[in-house]
Amino acid sequence: MSDYVGYLVLGSGAGAIIAAFALGLLISQQGAGIVNFSLGAMMTWTAHVYADLRQGAYVFPIPGLPDRYHFAGGDVGFPIAMALSLATAAVLAWIVHRLVFEPLHRAPSLSTIVADIGIIIVLTSLVEARFSVSAGIRVESILPDESVTVIDDFTVPRDGLWLSAIVIAIAIAVWIISRRTRIGLITRAAASNEKGVILLGYSPRAVARRSYIFAVVLASFVGVMASPTLQLESTTYTFAFLIPALGAALVGRFRNVGIAVGTAFAIGMVQSTFTKLQVDFEWFPRYGTREGLPFLIIIVAMWLMGETLPNRGTVETWRLPLVPPTRINLATVGIPLVLAIGGLLLLDPLWRAAIMTSTIAAVFALSFVVVTGLGGQTTLAQMAVAGIGGFALSRIATDAGIPFPIAPLLAATAAMVFGVLVGLPALRVRGTNLAIVTLGGAVAITEFVFKNHDFIGDLAYGGARVPNPSLIGWDFGLVLGDESSRPIFGSFLVIVVLLLALAVANLRRSGTGRRLLAARSNERAALAVGVGVQRTKLLAYAISSFIAGIGGCLIAYRFGRVSDASFGTLASLTALAFAYLGGITSVSGAMTAGVVAASGVGFFALTEVIGGLGTWETLIGGVLLIVTAVLNPEGIAGGFHRDRRGRDGERRPGRGDQGPAEGSTESASADRVVETTAS
Repeated sequence: MSDYVGYLVLGSGAGAIIAAFALGLLISQQGAGIVNFSLGAMMTWTAHVYADLRQGAYVFPIPGLPDRYHFAGGDVGFPIAMALSLATAAVLAWIVHRLVFEPLHRAPSLSTIVADIGIIIVLTSLVEARFSVSAGIRVESILPDESVTVIDDFTVPRDGLWLSAIVIAIAIAVWIISRRTRIGLITRAAASNEKGVILLGYSPRAVARRSYIFAVVLASFVGVMASPTLQLESTTYTFAFLIPALGAALVGRFRNVGIAVGTAFAIGMVQSTFTKLQVDFEWFPRYGTREGLPFLIIIVAMWLMGETLPNRGTVETWRLPLVPPTRINLATVGIPLVLAIGGLLLLDPLWRAAIMTSTIAAVFALSFVVVTGLGGQTTLAQMAVAGIGGFALSRIATDAGIPFPIAPLLAATAAMVFGVLVGLPALRVRGTNLAIVTLGGAVAITEFVFKNHDFIGDLAYGGARVPNPSLIGWDFGLVLGDESSRPIFGSFLVIVVLLLALAVANLRRSGTGRRLLAARSNERAALAVGVGVQRTKLLAYAISSFIAGIGGCLIAYRFGRVSDASFGTLASLTALAFAYLGGITSVSGAMTAGVVAASGVGFFALTEVIGGLGTWETLIGGVLLIVTAVLNPEGIAGGFHRDRRGRDGERRPGRGDQGPAEGSTESASADRVVETTAS
C-alpha cells in the first residue's frame, strides 16, 4: 500500500501540469468564450523559446529574418529568459486573439475549432522548422530536483512537489481575482451578459482579450517551469495534456476553479498509479488506461451534465454555411475524371503521388460533408475511425484471407460501428461539447486500440501488412514486383472517389438527405413533423464513418502496411481543417479539399512553381486554414457557389441566409421543415 501512496505523490507533478492547462482553458472560456484547443501549442512554443534563451540565442519565427540572435555571454539567466519567454507568449496571444478570434466572435463553434486547428498546425510547424527538435531538447533544472522520501523507502523528485505548490498557489490567486476584484467581477459579468457590461461602460472585447492573454501567459509560465521534467518536442504540451485538462475543466463546468484543479491533480495522480497496477496485476490492461481515464471522465461529465458548457453571452450569432444544391452533369463529373486519369497516365511518379494523396484526402472530406455539412454534427475522431478500417482490413484480408472487395467493405463496416459509438454523445450534446468528446474518443482509440497488439496483431516492419487489392486474378496494387507507382492503382482510387462522390450527391437529394438537413436546421421543428432526430444523427455518423473506413482501407492499400502513425490525433484535426478549407457542405468542396490538402496536387504544383516550398508546406496550409475560417466561413467551394448565385441574379446571402444558427430554435420555421421533409 505504501508504494501506491508513493506513486500517487509521484503523479502530482503531472497533475500540476494538467491543472495549469485546465486553469488556462477555464480562464479563456469564461473570459473570452473560447475553448482554447491551441493552448498546448502556445505552451510548447514558449517553452522552446525559454530553452533557446538559456542556450544564449533567440530563434526568430518569421521566415526571412535571421535564424538566431546570439546574446553575448551565452546563457541569459533564468529571470531574463523567463521574462522574455512570457513576453513572447503575451505578444503571441494578443496577435492570435486580435487577428483570429475577435473576427470569429459570433461565428459558429466549428469556425473557431478550425481556426484553433490552424493555429496548432502553424505553431507546430514553426517549432519543427526553427528549433532542433528531432531528438528532443533537455532543459536545465529550474526547481530543486533532489529526491525526497515520502513514505518508507519510496523517493520522488522535489521538483514535482514544488510545481504542485506553485500551481495550487496560482489557483488560489485566480479564485481570489475572479471573486474579489473588479476585473474578475467584470469578466464574470461579460461571460453572462455582454449587453449589460456594455451598458456599464466596459468593452467586452477588451475583457476577452485580457482574459485570453492572461490564460496563455499563466499556462505558459507553468509550462516553462515544468519543461526540465519533460523532453521538449514539437507536440510536448499540444495533445498529451489536452484531454486530461479538458476533462478536469468540464467537471468544473469551466467555472469552478477548485473543482477543476482538484480533478486535474486526481487525474495525474491516478494515472501514475496505473503504472504500479500494470506491474502488480496481469489482468490490468497494458494499453490505453492512462488515456482512457480522462476520456471516461469526459464521457461521464457530458452525459450527466449535458449542455452545460457555458456560452459567453452574445447579442447575435452567425449562421452555419449554406448547403448548396447538387449538380451532377458532364462538367462536374466528366472533366475532373478525365483530368485525374490523364494525369495518372501521362505525368511522372511525383505527380501521380500527389494525385493519389488528393484523391484519398477527398474521401475523408466527403465523410465530413455527410456528418458535418449535411448532419450538422462535429467530430474530431474521423481519422481514428479510419484507422479502425485500416487495421481491420489487415486482419480480415491477411489473417482471415477474405478477398477484395469483400474485405474492405467488412473493414469499413467495422469502422462504421466504432464511428457510431463515438457519435453516441451527439444524442445529448452538440457543438464544442461534442468536439471535446470526439477528440477524447480519438485519443482513446489511438492509445487503446492502435497500440494494442491483441487487437491489431504484429506491427513488425513498420506496421500491419495489407495485401494488394486484386480481383479475379488481376492485381492493381500500387507496387507489383519491380513496377512501382502504378497508374492503375491511382485509377482505382479515382473510381472509388467518383462512386463515393455520386453516392453523397444522391444522398443530398434524397429523402434521407432532406431529413438530415431538417434535423440540422431545427431539431424541435423536425421532431414536430415526425423526423427521428436521434436516429438521423446516428445515421449521419454511420454513413460518414463507413466512408472514413473506406479511406482508411485506401491508405492501407497505398502503403501496403498500416500503422498508428497515419491515424493520430493531429491527422484527425488536419483532415477536418482541410475539409473545411475546401467547403464542408458540398461534394465540390470535398474535391477542392483534396486538391488543397497537404502534399496534394495544389501544394505540389505550387512547389514546382516556387522552389523550396516543401519545407513550409504544412505552415502554409495552417495559415490558409486560419484565413479561410476568418474571412470565408463557407470555404473555397462555398465562396464559388455564393458568387455563382450572385451572377445568376439570386439574392446574395447575408448572415440570415447562410443556414441555421447552431443550436438555434428559431433558425427554420416548422412550415419549411414540413415542406423539406415531405418533398
